[in-house]
Amino acid sequence: MAASSSISHMLIPSPKTHQPISFRSKLNPTPPPSLPQNQKSTKLIVHSKSSLSMSPTTTTSELHREQQHQQEPAVVMHQTTYHKSEEQQQLSDVWREIHGENEWAGLLDPMDKTLRQELIRYGEMAQACYDAFDFDPFSKYCGSCRFTRGNFFNSLGMSDHGYTVTRYLYATANIDLPKFFKQSRWPKMWSKHANWAGYVAVSDDATSRRLGRRDITVAWRGTVTYLEWVVDLMDFLIPISSQSIPCPDQTVKVESGFLELYTDKEQDCSYSKYSAREQVLSEVKRLMEIYHDEELSITITGHSLGSALAILSAYDIAETGLNMKRDNSIVPVSVMSFSGPRVGNARFKERLEMLGVKVLRVVNVHDLVPKTPGFLFNEHRPLAVMKIAEALPWSYSHVGEELVLDHKNSPFLKPDADAVCAHNLEVLLHLIDGYHGKGQRFILSTGRDPALVNKACDCLKDHYLVPPHWRQDENKGMIRGNDGRWVQPERPKLDDHPEDMLHHLRQLGLTSSDI
Repeated sequence: MAASSSISHMLIPSPKTHQPISFRSKLNPTPPPSLPQNQKSTKLIVHSKSSLSMSPTTTTSELHREQQHQQEPAVVMHQTTYHKSEEQQQLSDVWREIHGENEWAGLLDPMDKTLRQELIRYGEMAQACYDAFDFDPFSKYCGSCRFTRGNFFNSLGMSDHGYTVTRYLYATANIDLPKFFKQSRWPKMWSKHANWAGYVAVSDDATSRRLGRRDITVAWRGTVTYLEWVVDLMDFLIPISSQSIPCPDQTVKVESGFLELYTDKEQDCSYSKYSAREQVLSEVKRLMEIYHDEELSITITGHSLGSALAILSAYDIAETGLNMKRDNSIVPVSVMSFSGPRVGNARFKERLEMLGVKVLRVVNVHDLVPKTPGFLFNEHRPLAVMKIAEALPWSYSHVGEELVLDHKNSPFLKPDADAVCAHNLEVLLHLIDGYHGKGQRFILSTGRDPALVNKACDCLKDHYLVPPHWRQDENKGMIRGNDGRWVQPERPKLDDHPEDMLHHLRQLGLTSSDI
């Protein structure tokens, strides 16, 4: 493969190599429109999916040399790429194992190559939530998504992922969570109560053929700051049924702040008049109906606080029976979690497992967020201690399987990197790329550019000369008008809620007043 080939070409073979599989195009997505001429300057300079090594001006020659040293001579890279392509062609046969049918037994150590590529793919879909979010308080659209739904992946350089965004998700909360909620300093803002919280997407026909099923993906936005947001939460457990989420066991409890963020709403706001819970359930219900005669999967991903929302929504989908098709077959529900905190107590863990939800948690051993909440009482304590402490409102247990990585094993990264770097999602994706098993040498595998690590932190070793926090919008989104003045351009109005949303909520036995 030529050096200028995109990462997606390394990971995703042409659909022509597969036997034809019938997938009807039911959403009839139209190609995303290009941005108006006067808004082209607001597009990102470098995108998360792009391989910076394609441009000689973006990274130093030393970083290139290190990558070449890591990945062996060019002739070997061609052979490796060929084998990757072979493995990707088999994804349609092994996707259930990749999504945890056997609890990822034998896939984590040594690291399965197909699992690595799928973890990175879903991690990039979670990273897209950060890359698309408007964090700038001087923007009148702070707290919203920078891009329209139809242009989402294209704007981020991720059109080759092969998914169509079907709806945006919004959240509101009465709890004080300033590290998650961002508001504009402008007196007239797009919303006083809502923040964009993620999206629901579905694989297109070509990608569905490659995956071996139609994949419904939910990606939740998290927090890019470190541990402060955990302190902002109430940090005590309450029954999950207290917010009208069905559960026959009152001892199944989750962290109160996570639950409120998932179920809260603001009737006076068009974006948050339905809770995040109502939004995601109604959209998954709608897509399940559209593709009822196809093989399906439901995959939920998120980083940090987004991981907590991913686990909550996965539980909710399974507990409400939303993943049951018309023929009573069960659609697999899995979570690809990155740097996520504990969500609930031991009974929540047991209930999640009983419902068949599969969770794979990827963590950096030096990251403190996965160690919270539940510093004192957690799954690492003796069973006798946890039995005594189970009635306490601070007794937590992690769910699912865990893949533990260590940024000190990467020759690209500063071993004394700060806490923000230890929690960074791009750092974690870099670690997945180079991990081959416990005690094995760190060797990059998929062609992801290490310079992506410094997109929003300062973790690459200084001698690579990749500037920290390099990702930014050209001129911070300002454009020069015909009169010569610099202004913030108007953006198209974002979708709020589809017209048929209430219909699907009623089918689920939910109405706006029920939650």
